[in-house]
This record gives sequence, C-alpha cells and structure tokens, in this order.
Amino acid sequence: MKIAIIGTGYVGLVSGTCFSEMGNQVICVDIDAQKIENLKKGVVPIYEPQLESLIERNIAQKRLFFTTSLESAIKSSDVVFLALPTPPGEDGSADLSYVLGVAQKIGSFLTKYTVIVNKSTVPVGTAEKVTLAIQKNTNIKFDVVSNPEFLREGFAVDDFLKPERVVVGTTSDRAKELMYDLYKPFTRSGNPVYFMDEKSAELTKYAANSFLATKISFMNEMANLCEKLGADVDQVRMGMGSDSRIGKRFLFPGMGYGGSCFPKDVKALLRSASELEYDFKILGSVEEVNEIQKIVLLPKMVRHFNGVLKDRKIAVWGLSFKPNTDDIREAPAHYMIRELLELGADIHVYDPEAMGNTKAVFGQQITYEDNCYDPLKDSDALLIATEWPVFRNPDFETIKSLMKSHVIFDGRNLFESNKMKKLKFIYHSIGRSQVENDEFELLRAKEPLK
Repeated sequence: MKIAIIGTGYVGLVSGTCFSEMGNQVICVDIDAQKIENLKKGVVPIYEPQLESLIERNIAQKRLFFTTSLESAIKSSDVVFLALPTPPGEDGSADLSYVLGVAQKIGSFLTKYTVIVNKSTVPVGTAEKVTLAIQKNTNIKFDVVSNPEFLREGFAVDDFLKPERVVVGTTSDRAKELMYDLYKPFTRSGNPVYFMDEKSAELTKYAANSFLATKISFMNEMANLCEKLGADVDQVRMGMGSDSRIGKRFLFPGMGYGGSCFPKDVKALLRSASELEYDFKILGSVEEVNEIQKIVLLPKMVRHFNGVLKDRKIAVWGLSFKPNTDDIREAPAHYMIRELLELGADIHVYDPEAMGNTKAVFGQQITYEDNCYDPLKDSDALLIATEWPVFRNPDFETIKSLMKSHVIFDGRNLFESNKMKKLKFIYHSIGRSQVENDEFELLRAKEPLK
C-alpha cells in the first residue's frame, strides 16, 4: 500500500517507519527542509529504541522516503496520515491550526479516492472539521478516519508493531476495508481492531490517557497518606495491584506524570467538558494533584537543610519525563530544578539522553556532567527524578566517597529503605515514612506551577 505521513514528529516518524517495515511504500512529509535532509541520511531527531536501525533499513530497501513536497506525497498515496502537533492553548484546548491548515491543502492535490487518517490526538468532532476543510477544494471522493495512537515513549516501536488493540473510527465501509487490510499484518496474533464511529474513536484516546493519569494521581495521593499514617506505599501498591480488576501497572508513586500526552490530554478533555458546561470533577482533581506532586520532595529538602539551600550543591539524576526517551516536556525534574534554582542551589545534572534538550531550556544555569557519578563530587544531596535503569544498581561505596553529605531524595523509590539505612544514607523517598503536618500543608498551600 502507498502511504503518506504528514508530520515527522514522534508519532509520524514511528508510524511511517513501522508501516514501511511491513512492506508498504511510505513517504514522510515535513516543512522543515533541514530535518528532511537529515532523515534521508538516517539522522534521527529523537531518541527511541530500535527506531534508528529501522529507518536505516527501510531507506536502504527503498520503502521509506522523506520529502518536503506535500503535493507529490498526496498524489502518489492511497492513505494519508495526519500526524501533526495539536499543542494546548492557554485555556487547555487543542490547537487544530496545523491539522486544518494541511487539510485545506490536501483537497487541492487529490486526484483519486483517498483515505485521510487523523493520527494526531484531536478533540471530538475534528473528523468533521477536517472533512469540511478538504471539501472546500475538491470534488474527488475521500473519507476521513480517526485512528488514535497508543504509543508509549521508550516502547513505541514495539507498541506499533505489536499493538494491544487498534482503534479505527469510520462510518464508511470502503474506508473500513482499507484500514483493515492496512493493519492486518500488525494483528496476526489476534489482537483486535475495534471499528467505531469517528467521535467515539476520538474520545477513546482522551479517555484512555486520562484514566491512566487518574491511576497515577490516585496512587500519589495514597503515597502522601501513607507517610501521614506510617504505612508503606509499596506494600499497599502490591496488595492493590494483585486485584485483577485494578491491575499492577501505573500504580507506582513518584513525582507525578509528565510528557507530551497525559498533561495535554487531561487539559484538552477538561476543556471539552467545560465547553459543554460539564464539571469533570475527578479529572480536575487529577490535574491539581499532579501539579503538587511534581515538587513533592521540595519541602523535605527544605526541612533537611533547615530552610537554607543557597549554594548547596544538588546532584540530579534524570531529566527526561520517563526513562528510554529524551523527551523533557512537563518533566518533573525540570519543575524541581526551577524551584531549587530560585532557592539558590548549585545544580549538577546527568541523564543518558535528555542533556541536550535540557540545555536548550536551562542553558548555563546548571552544570551538565558526563556520567552519573560526576555530579556527586562534593555534593550536599542527590535527587533522583527519572528511573533510568542505569540508576537502579549503582556503586553505593563510590557514591559515599564522592558526596560531602550522604543524603538522597529519591523521587522514584528506586532503592529499599532498609538497605539505605544499613549503608548509612539519609534517605527520603515517597510514601514510605511519616512526615510532619507542616510539610504536607506546605505542598497544599503552594500555587500550582505554570
């Protein structure tokens, strides 16, 4: 099948590459000429396991192409995927200007029946808007389909090649048949393709991400309560997760969720509800809890240093919002770094992949080190903000020899409290010990970060 992917961001690049891996002819389109030239050479602008090798292989096999010409891509394709950004506006609504702008151009280039697929995460009703935008410039028959992505950063290639399910929103039998044939190679093991109407498909993506965000925020609230009660959130989590109705995933407490999906999708769904004058109370609380959780360790740090963090050297492990990605969007580490800088701390950081992206944000305000041990030299404390595998089993004797004070603030609960006690570290984690009331109230009183 001949496929065009409009947009070479995270979703577009992974989708186009994986479609080509199944033997399709794929043309990826972007307006950034330099980016396209780099991709033609196999230079990948994002870090995602397996992606670079797949791109190189499919370019070599002449199945994957890159161009800045929207017209040539549309005219040569049977299916056109819109994988364009839908950034949140100040009111939380999804900005559809990129999607609708390209949709208007598509109409002028259609020469035969084509299926236009919304791969971007878009509000309910977007399929109708895209249809109207295309119709303005063509009389050629086409269908607009909603096909939301469910890719996890760090596992996106596996998620695309072996999807748990595929959701397709269309009321057109012709489009349904084409989409079924397109995804058949990805679902040979029996994982389902769910066909539904366009609006239901659009809402499914928001519902799924918002529910997962709810699980995370609920568990973080439980962790805060565990500290008040003297309970252990890890034991509570295991007891809860063993219930098949709940499941084990997304129950790990920490510094809140970040990334490009959960924060944006929660805001967009809240905005959609607000426009219909519906007060989505649970989801509003999820967002509020997450804003607080991003700096949940700050009061513990302030308390430990008796309110004085000026000129304290703080080592930070992890800058991306999660491991196995260089994505720093809404990363809790960045929220903590901003707060610590305001308090005058001297910040030294390490991350396996997100150093460059972080430097573009903070510049020379912080110090970037070459490995995970360099930031620890003469440091007053270590903050763990991302659960990269390399941080899970470090050389604690080396850590002790490098640090001025043996203090760890673990925002991802990587280590066992008893082990850290035996190693004579002062160890602060989340949801494992009781804290004073004033610390918890400090969190609640602080204005949500923008």
